[in-house]
Amino acid sequence: MNRSFIARNPSVLIFLAILALFTLGVTVLSEGFGIGLISTSFVKVLGKTLCLCLIAIAMDLIWGYTGILSLGHFAFFGLGGYMLGMWLMYERTRQIVVNSLSDGVLPPTPEEVTTGIGNQIFGVVGSSDFPLIWTFADSLVLQLAFVVLVPGILALVFGWLAFRSRVTGVYLSILTQAMTLGLSLYLFQNASGLRGNNGLSGLQNLPGITAPQSVVSLWFFWASALVLGLGYLLVAWIVSGKFGSVIRGIRDNEARVRFLGYSVETYKLAVFTLTACISGIAGALYYPQAGIINPAEVAPIASIYLAVWVAIGGRGRLYGAVIGTAFVSLVSSWFTGGQAPDVPLGFYTVKWVDWWLVLLGLCFVLVTLYAPNGIGGLIDLLKRKRKETDA
Repeated sequence: MNRSFIARNPSVLIFLAILALFTLGVTVLSEGFGIGLISTSFVKVLGKTLCLCLIAIAMDLIWGYTGILSLGHFAFFGLGGYMLGMWLMYERTRQIVVNSLSDGVLPPTPEEVTTGIGNQIFGVVGSSDFPLIWTFADSLVLQLAFVVLVPGILALVFGWLAFRSRVTGVYLSILTQAMTLGLSLYLFQNASGLRGNNGLSGLQNLPGITAPQSVVSLWFFWASALVLGLGYLLVAWIVSGKFGSVIRGIRDNEARVRFLGYSVETYKLAVFTLTACISGIAGALYYPQAGIINPAEVAPIASIYLAVWVAIGGRGRLYGAVIGTAFVSLVSSWFTGGQAPDVPLGFYTVKWVDWWLVLLGLCFVLVTLYAPNGIGGLIDLLKRKRKETDA
């Protein structure tokens, strides 16, 4: 008898239950709907952490299960944020311009509104004209579609060119990093149409919504939790079936899988494109909670951090990727936020704001040397010991 997907993967149900309890707990303790023990700023930190966990799942699918070390997935993450951020900034600015031009007698003309919006958004880069890429910025539906389509199309084109040439290993990693660097450098230019180094700001303010940030932050937190749960469920379903067996085979012995008649390049391209779309969705939820997005967010170093998070959590284990990312992200917020106490050594004072990246690098080296399966591997070890004890 064929068992159901959940029966074959009890860890999925456990993860979803923990996520639901966590979401409920944060809601009850929040300022927006609860007793106020968790501040609004920390709710935003938790919401952003859930978004990072979602892109970590995508990274684990492409690296942990398929064996492709992509150092460019934060580019897709950033593109998703830019797509939604364009509508948020446009619509919020439109409302401000309309209110400022209304004199109570005659409404402003469309030309006056368009000119006012252009001055407000692009005045910082010395322009008032709307670039071509802002053509559909007034449509929420289209911009939401672009959150998935733009990263997906970029990944499809890049992956098709790379995989059909059978670029593998470190060379493919370098190519993905070069793609990210090229995109980042392009976005830094004012001619990119996305305000260059200034980026898009004020994204935490939802147009037409008068609710306080304590409530809005919870809305985004709920949305992040929901999408993380759905993303985990989708990827777990993918890796548990035949498709998952094939991509694991590609990871372990690509030549043998090709010899068996499978189109290796097609499987790689499908995974690369799917994970890019997931990353775009994660970015679209992340940056409204951060409030701002700029080209530095898609720099290659961000994708390297992502690989470190997944490695610490344990690649090839979806829950490991989530655990590693959540752990490192929250600890990073604690250290870099100035909450960690300085350590006076007499001759020198250790300030964790400056030393956090060194500590993170040291943890990565130690995990690589002594715990190659990461935190998730330790959980697997405990499960095996428990089974041995029960037997």
